[in-house]
Amino acid sequence: MTVRAVDAVVTGAGGFIGGHLVRALAAEGRSVRAVDVKPFDQWCQRTDHPGVESMVADVSLLPEAQRALQGGAGEVYNLAADMGGMGFIENNKAACMLSVLTSTHVLMAAHEAGVDRYFYSSSACVYAADKQTDTQVTALREADAYPAMPEDGYGWEKLFSERLARHFHEDFGMATRVARFHNVYGPWGTWDGGREKAPAAACRKMAEAVLDGNPEIEIWGDGEQTRSFTYIDDCIDGVLRLTRSEFGEPVNIGSSELVSINQLYALVADIAGIEPTWVHVPGPLGVRGRNSDNTLVQSVLGWQPSTSLRAGMTETYGWVLEQVKARRAGTAYSN
Repeated sequence: MTVRAVDAVVTGAGGFIGGHLVRALAAEGRSVRAVDVKPFDQWCQRTDHPGVESMVADVSLLPEAQRALQGGAGEVYNLAADMGGMGFIENNKAACMLSVLTSTHVLMAAHEAGVDRYFYSSSACVYAADKQTDTQVTALREADAYPAMPEDGYGWEKLFSERLARHFHEDFGMATRVARFHNVYGPWGTWDGGREKAPAAACRKMAEAVLDGNPEIEIWGDGEQTRSFTYIDDCIDGVLRLTRSEFGEPVNIGSSELVSINQLYALVADIAGIEPTWVHVPGPLGVRGRNSDNTLVQSVLGWQPSTSLRAGMTETYGWVLEQVKARRAGTAYSN
């Protein structure tokens, strides 16, 4: 039996999904090396769990990726990327595409270290734009990524890195797994600063409206663009199932509960107990509609989300509200 330095390595561990994944692996009793480029005080979650080794490393550099994978691991989860919500990815295409260095070097280092399983976090942004032009979009099947017409910048990097993982499997026999995430949200996510996604932005705006007594809430565009949103606990369950499965093709990890952005904001307003005045303003919109077809993932993994949008947003709003209160009080909130 091969002796590994750790059971799992998580890159991007200081981020939202990575932090939750480290916590889940630690709860299983796994030894984990948590890796991120950010200083420890900027990580979304503390990783001081038993069996967790935290490391600051820039895995876009091959020597740093090799250091992060030193000694090998049973499972490698590559979630490291320079990304954010639509406001970020539409205005930072070059930065998003430079994540190809991270994707490439972590994969190379994992192969060199002889890891058992390699997971890559892709995105629904790989899907062809001409299949997402209507608010009542037909849910996207995995085959809809081709012919290729992904989101400019971010989507192209993700699609290329998917193919690279595929070819490492074909050429070297490396067990690679790819999930296409659909708008993952929940507590401990980015909620301000320009990288936040729609659920966190809606929660922050609603929390500020509650605290300020100002009913005006801004929404980008007409708000009729549609999306599905995946609660973080469901995402982590899907990631672990996929990584440990024998299915090697990309699969959707997403909810099929389609809502408009207007409906999302109205839901959060109801959770917050306020009746806002909606103000529609220009802003980055992305595709007109996007939803996840979960036929394949249900078939091969028996997975589907178990958290309704209302339940997930109730948890998320409560957490964001406490963050906003803590920031205004000049204290650091944690739970």
